[in-house]
Amino acid sequence: MAHDPRNLTEEMTAFLRDRHLASLTILRADGTPHVTPVGFTWDPATATARVITWSGAKKVRLLEAVGSRPAALCQVDGGRWLTLEGRATVTADPELCAEAVARYGERYSPPKDRGADRRTIIVAVDSVLGRA
Repeated sequence: MAHDPRNLTEEMTAFLRDRHLASLTILRADGTPHVTPVGFTWDPATATARVITWSGAKKVRLLEAVGSRPAALCQVDGGRWLTLEGRATVTADPELCAEAVARYGERYSPPKDRGADRRTIIVAVDSVLGRA
């Protein structure tokens, strides 16, 4: 069932705050999926998901090659699951990366410092599938 990302239930929002890992899927240029495990944060006010990473990561290189790509973040815990779908972009902007690192530290734990290598993948979520 599809859900409006700006109007999720309290259960869904709580599930997206709980500490869970997810898979990030980004389509390659040839249409095949690149899938990798990630931690992410959810901002319900802007319907935005953020993944912190580093400059050399394959997911970053895929996004830098074209600017944006369709992406999906899927979080699963038993019978509860949510998939956040939208367009992903990557940024090296220090302020945006610092915000993403702070959010990540609240949900998981403070990550190691990547300095100038820090990148943030931002997914502008336009659809949420699943149940929680």
